Formats: sequence, C-alpha cells, structure tokens
Amino acid sequence: IPSNGSLRSPPRSYIYQKRWVKLDADYLRYFDSEKDTYSKRLIPVSSISRVASVGDQKFEVVTNNRNFVFRAENDADRNEWIWTLQQIAEERKSKAPERTLMSLATDSATELADKSGFLELRGFKHKLFVVVAGDKVFLYKNAEDYQLGIGITYIEMNVGNVKEVDRRGFDLTTPYRIFSFSADSEQEKEEWVEAMQQSIAEALSNSEVAERIWAVESNSFCADCDSPKPDWASINLCVVICKRCAGEHRGLGPGITKVRSLKMDRKVWTEELIQLFQQFGNMMANQFWAANVPPSEAISPTSGSQERRRFLIAKYREGKYRHYHPLFGNQEELDRALCAAVTTSDLAETQALLFCGASVNCDTGDPQCPTPLALAERSGQRLQMEFLLHNKTSGLFGVCRGVGQSSRRLLSALLCCAEFSRRWCTLQDGVLSYYENDRNTVPNGEIRVVEIVCLPLHSCRAWHSCSGPHEGTFEVYTEADRLYLFGLENPDSAREWLKSIAKSFVHPRAEELLALDFERLGRLHYKGGLTLERAQEGWFALVGSTLHVCSEDGRQQEPLQLRKLQELCEYPCLAGRMPSLGGRHPAEPRPAGRTLYIQGERKLDFLGWVHAIQKAAGSSGDTLSEQQLTESDVPLLVDRCIDYITQCGMGQGIYRKSGQNSKTTSLLEVLQRDARRVRLKEGEHQVDDVANTLKRFFRDLGDGLFTRRWAPDWLWATALEDEEAKVGEYRQLLAALPPVNRATLKALINHLFRVQCFSGENQMNTHNLAIVFGPTLFQTDGKDYKAGRVVEDLISHYVEIFNVNDQEMKKQQDEITAIMKMREASSSGTQQAGDFICTVYLEEKKTETEQHVKVSSTMTAEELTFEILDRRKIVMREKDYWSCFEVNEREEA
Repeated sequence: IPSNGSLRSPPRSYIYQKRWVKLDADYLRYFDSEKDTYSKRLIPVSSISRVASVGDQKFEVVTNNRNFVFRAENDADRNEWIWTLQQIAEERKSKAPERTLMSLATDSATELADKSGFLELRGFKHKLFVVVAGDKVFLYKNAEDYQLGIGITYIEMNVGNVKEVDRRGFDLTTPYRIFSFSADSEQEKEEWVEAMQQSIAEALSNSEVAERIWAVESNSFCADCDSPKPDWASINLCVVICKRCAGEHRGLGPGITKVRSLKMDRKVWTEELIQLFQQFGNMMANQFWAANVPPSEAISPTSGSQERRRFLIAKYREGKYRHYHPLFGNQEELDRALCAAVTTSDLAETQALLFCGASVNCDTGDPQCPTPLALAERSGQRLQMEFLLHNKTSGLFGVCRGVGQSSRRLLSALLCCAEFSRRWCTLQDGVLSYYENDRNTVPNGEIRVVEIVCLPLHSCRAWHSCSGPHEGTFEVYTEADRLYLFGLENPDSAREWLKSIAKSFVHPRAEELLALDFERLGRLHYKGGLTLERAQEGWFALVGSTLHVCSEDGRQQEPLQLRKLQELCEYPCLAGRMPSLGGRHPAEPRPAGRTLYIQGERKLDFLGWVHAIQKAAGSSGDTLSEQQLTESDVPLLVDRCIDYITQCGMGQGIYRKSGQNSKTTSLLEVLQRDARRVRLKEGEHQVDDVANTLKRFFRDLGDGLFTRRWAPDWLWATALEDEEAKVGEYRQLLAALPPVNRATLKALINHLFRVQCFSGENQMNTHNLAIVFGPTLFQTDGKDYKAGRVVEDLISHYVEIFNVNDQEMKKQQDEITAIMKMREASSSGTQQAGDFICTVYLEEKKTETEQHVKVSSTMTAEELTFEILDRRKIVMREKDYWSCFEVNEREEA
C-alpha cells in the first residue's frame, strides 16, 4: 500500500468526519476505522484527473465526475498525500494502465458486468446497486454512482460463501462480515446466487498459469479489445482474450478458434503450451492477424457484443486484417515452406504460412517424417509441435478471396473458389465495373484502369485445392494497395479478359509486351546500368523464366534470363522502417553481368513480384534446362559441387568413398530448391557427401546428360577403332546436344580432367573415374562397359573433343599448379587449408600498386580492404568509402 493514514473527509455539508484512508495502485478508499476490511467509499485512481491544495491542511481530489475534499492532521501530511496521489496518477497514465471496473463502468454501464442490478442489503435504508464482475462483487449507492465509477466497496470472492436463507433472501458470508441480500423475486435470487457462486469458482481457480502468461506484457491485455487481465485464450491462435471476447470467439466455432480458460481448464495447460504463449504472445499474433486494422473498425473494452462479433469474424474467419505471406496463393510453395519452417524456432513464420493456406498435414516427401509435425519432432522443436497439434483440425485459411475491399466487395469472403460471388462485369472508357447482375444499372463497385499497377494470371492449381467450375483466375492490384481476384469458367476466358484490361492499362510505348504470353504484367520503377541516380518507370512482363522490360521512353531492353539470376535481395526503403510503413521496396535481381534495382508501387504488389521472380528464377523440374544456371549455362548445383570438390577434395578416395545417404539426400534437396542460397563450407559439409550429391544429381537427371535421343549413338561410337574417326564422331554428337547439356558435359569433363591430374594422391586415374561416372551419366546398371569407355575417351581427348584453345589450357594448368602449391603448403603446416594468394591492385592496375595477400577461407571483403589500406598506410577519413571488387578474366568489373 503506497500510503495510508487518518484523514477527515467531508460529507456534503462540509462537516469533516475522521476516516481511515488507504491508497493502493487501483483505488483511494476510506473506512470508519483502520480495523475495517470493507470501505465506505472507493475512488478509482484511474479516474483522478487532478490533486491540488485548497487551504490549510486541505487538498482536493478531482475526478472525471466529482470532487472530494480531504483535510490532513498537518500541512506536512497533506503535502505527502498530494505528492503520493499525483505520483500514482501520473504513473498510471504514463504506462497506459489497466482500467479498473469502476472506471470502465463510466463508459460501458452494465456491459462489463456478469450480473448487475438492485438488491436490498441489511443495514441500508435504500436498495444498493450490486455488480458481480469476475472474482469480485461491487456495491454502489445507486445506478448513477455506477455510471460515474464511484463505489462503496468491493468484496473479494476468494473468501466468500453464498447461502440461500429464504424465498428471496441469501447471505454472502466472509470471515469479516455477513452481507444479507434480498432480491425482488425467487427467480432473481437464484440468478444472483448462481452468479456469485460462479464468481467464487473463478476466484478460487488456479491463477498460476494466468500469472505466468501475463508476465509477457502484451499478454496482459486482450488481443482483440485491449481489456486488462484477460483470463481466457484461444489455444490454436495463441491469443489471450477477455471473457467478453471469448464468448464471441466460441461463436466462430472450434474449427477456427479453440477457447479455454487460463484459470479453470488446468489440464489443458501443459508446460509446452504455457511456453508457447510466453514466446508467442499477443504482440506476435497481432503482427499477423491485426496488421492492417483501420482505426474505425478496431474495438475497445467498452464495445458491445454485436460490434465485437463483427470485428472477430473479419479478423479471424475472413482474415481481413492479416499480414499476407509472400507465398500466399501458391499451395505447393506454402507447404514446402511450412516443412522448412517447422524445423526451426521461427514460430511467426509457421503461423503466417499455416494461416495463409499451408496444409498442416501436407506431404513432406520424407517417408520417415511424412508430416510437418513429424519433421518438427525430429528437429526437437517442441513449441512448433505444440502449435501444430492445436491446429490439426483448424479450418482452411487464405484461399481465393477479395482482399482489402469495402463492404461492396467484388468477391465473397467464403473459403473456396466455388463460392465466388457471380457479378456482371464491363470494361468501358477506362473503368472496370461490376454489377449484381446484367440488369442492374448501378455498379456494386468500380476499378479505374489508370489506378491498376499489376495484372497476374493464375491457373486454379495455384490456389488452395480449388474445386468447382473456376479453372482460371486473375488478379488486379491497384494503387490503393488493394487486391481483387476474378475467377472465370476456363483459363482461356481469364486470359481474354486479362488481355483486354491490359490493353487499357499498358502505356502505348510498351504495347509490344501485350504480344507476349505473360503470366504477370505491371508497371514498376527501376534503376539499372549507369542511371542509378533516379528511378524511372518501366513496364515489366514475366514470361516463364524470362523477365521482359520496356523503359518509359519505349525502348525494350534485353530480356533477363532469371534462371541465371545471381542474387535477389529485398530491402526496406528507409533504414529501420518496416516495408509496411509506406516506403518503396526495391528488389535487386542480379543476372550475370547486369544489376537491376526494382521498386514496387505498393506492398502487396511488391511482394507478388518478389515471389514471382523468386519462383521463375528457381529450378522447376528435373531436366538440365530447368535448373538454375551460371552465365556459361552450367547448372548452379553442378558448379557449386565441382568448385567445392576442386578446392577441398582432390585427395585420396574422392568419388570412390560414399557419403552418408541422409546427408546426400538433404543436400541435394536444398541445392535443387535454391542453389543460390547454399554456400558449401569446409567443416560444415563433407567432401564425400558433396561428391555423392553430384553423382546422384546426374543419375536421377530427367532425360539424362546425354539425352535419351543421343545416348545410344554415344555408346555406339566406342566401337570405332580409328581414334581420329571416333573423336570426330564425339565432336558431332557433342554439337547435337542441347546447349545446356553441352556446357554441363564440358564443365564435368573439365573437372574430371583436373581430378586425374592428382591421381598420384587420390588414386583416381582416367580409367577409375570412367568406372564411377560411366554408369552414373548414362544411368545404367554398370554392366555395359561402353558407358565407362565413353567417359574415359572424353577425359583422354578432352582438348580435341571440346576444342580447348591454348589460353584455356594455360588457365587449366595454372589453376592445377596453384592447387598443388596450396596443398603442399597445407600439408607442410605453413598455410591453412583453404588459404590462397590473391593479387590486389589499389585503385588502378599498375605494378607499383600491386599487393599480394594471403586470403583465408573466412576472410571478408571488408577485412581484405583494411589489410590493403594498412599496408599502404592510408588513413580512412570519416566520409571515405572504399570498395573491393573482384575482376573476371575479361577484366570487367
């Protein structure tokens, strides 16, 4: 208790009466004496607006509705009371404290009470207004005082007991006093007795769980209306809610929200579930569910039942305010991302994926762990398991629907494609209008074509297990960051509508894009090449894995082959700000030899482009041409493996010792998913596992490296006895292969040529390599010696067959020599494995600016830059900016 003592409190005649006064964090109360348990009056601290001195020994407490004058024993006591009251009142305001029932009553009348009304109480001449709320019973002189928030006292029901006395009377007994009440009727009495018994049960319930969950600050207020001390929860949504919101949650059904009490449902609250709520918290949940709540639609502790119901339906059943995951709408990618997320501790990602459409029971592709739950268990992610368990039977979220639309929405908020609302649509004079039917003259809504920023086309398979007549859909993104989804009876109709809208939407200077069979078309701002000072507007069309760009001046730039994309980075526009705060969102695709900074018009539009580019830049099948590629048309997966083995694995046993099957499977999966994100590192990845991954990739390759069409001819060529004729046949067959197959075969044979150069150490001469790779590349059982013979011939005649010129050969020899020197240095202990000597030039390529630096496998570009500056004794000034560039063989930065 912050303060207590003896004060004189005046009645209306201002004749001061001596009272014992107590001040705690919630109430200022006064009693007949310090021995009394129940006060004669209480004033909520939250209702105090001002405390001021009003004369000798006196001070005034001003509330929102009434003033109270107190007189202390002396000025020193008065000053202490004033200071203490002011401190507590200010502290409550600064911390946005929980509002007490008394202060809330001012605004909400009887809406917050479990039971309220007039009762006779022995010892009082007039009926009192009694309120049962939670684990307390409050007494007021009248209903007006309840409205004003000024009470007589409250009774803690954890020490109470209710007993019926006669037809209309009942006693509320506490260790300190018996309150004898009388109702107007027998039925009223029974209702009061039941309400008070329920209050006692709530007071006696175990509050340990509640206290632990409330320890997280965001959990101490209702996730939906912000009421203090919420003692209910939705265990599948991981939100803590108040009693009134809990009632509306139940109305949504257990398929959406599963409501449990923090205090009474003791068996539900396992240690894992408590920890899940502690780590998750209302803040994390609302970052997803309430990311875009308009202030006009938000509810408060004083909101009525109908208002709460409408808000909770929009929030949880319709997902109207949620933060959409970038993969929203792509079922296959959502499921795959969920399988990856549950093996980590990222609960927010799992929440977003699951409630944007990912299937909790999707097929993982792993026979040992067929479900996400099994993956989480294997990874030791207990909280992920708990979250998945409580959502095993949750309803489907995130499927085809209108997003961010007004009450006159184009599409219904029902949860499957078959339940689109059918509308009659017209496109005329730059306006796309939709009507209730073809007889209506007033549209339900309109979309101005000039406000459209993006038009993506989807087949129905892209959406969440859609069934029904809608086999094609397309989207319309607008400048207002709204997304409209249209569904038609077949894909051809959808494309026809999309083309018609696009003709009105695309600038005449970019009309050539309309001739493309695009999947996504839109306007974006971008910077590239030498024009990085200012972003210019351009028109972009995504066709398969190719991104077509037309600048604002009408010049069509060279299409970007996204499978050759080196990197895709997403940045917020302003440091420290979230993308959702209205900044632009540049994406940086970097195809070989070119960097392009793309800026989306709005958040939804931007995320859609990033996801579409990521998907188009990824591997889409099991043939070579469908893989992510390097600039030289070699699959990135093959390039990564060869590069790592060349640096770290030219020693004994390479390609003869098998790696671990589970690690090979896992590594191949992540490389095929997105090889750009994988960095093979010594210590983290074993050479034998990487070598096994490379072999398995070629053995499982769709259509094979030599292709089904030409593989028999390669095998037949081994029968030619004349070596020159055989080499000539191999060269013709090489020229007949598709470009990607031809480049990949050259890269692999080049690698094997290097490996056999170290046969003295690794025992892998040309013949042994042929035994290993022949059956692998031709995908045979190893019984046909001709497969090995082809590989042996290709290695032996590498220079002639692949037309390797003197410059390439010198480069090969220099690299082999460098590798041998590094290995010698490593084995002698003078240099760590992975170190190499690098030539660095300061500002320009001259002999006098040349520096030779030993670069370790862990050295960063920043460390290398500082090393050079230190050697040249160059002091960095505050505004200096130094960069480190790697230069390729053609000396292009």
